[in-house]
Amino acid sequence: MSNERLLQVLRSPLVSEKSARIQESANQYVFEVASTATKADVKMAVEELFKVNVKAVNVLNVKGKTKAFKGRLGGRGGFRKAYVSLAEGQTIDIVAKA
Repeated sequence: MSNERLLQVLRSPLVSEKSARIQESANQYVFEVASTATKADVKMAVEELFKVNVKAVNVLNVKGKTKAFKGRLGGRGGFRKAYVSLAEGQTIDIVAKA
């Protein structure tokens, strides 16, 4: 897989309280991924970009919320996210400085 495709598969890490708890307890990391990405694509992208061994990948679609603004209905877009489990003793530094 080319570097360009790898960077298209992984859009960004999702940093929240829930993802921080999961990272500490289960050694899982959460990423926003492309809507067309498969589990195999995500696994290959994480392994090649961060040089770690991926144990498992769980992918899910997050539906966008319907919101009202000044009496009109609108909506936020949905996205796809992936929970990536790493092998024991391996970590990813998500907040690394460039």
